[in-house]
Amino acid sequence: MSFIVFLILGALAGWLAGNIMKGRGFGLLGNIIVGIVGSVLGGFLFSALGLQAFGFIGSLIMATVGAVVLLFLISLIKR
Repeated sequence: MSFIVFLILGALAGWLAGNIMKGRGFGLLGNIIVGIVGSVLGGFLFSALGLQAFGFIGSLIMATVGAVVLLFLISLIKR
């Protein structure tokens, strides 16, 4: 069950980050991939800053922040 929640969290975080950064999502699979990679990056960033995320909403915020940073870094590389 936690794997399904992890995928849902990744999809939501990827969709939110896509809407924040470029105004639309990336499709279901793209959102999941961006959200999962973003959650790893967000976990690293939050721990480096000494922050912690609790619960589903906290995890969603952390993953979304990480996904936004990921999309920002990708946009810098593409230029």
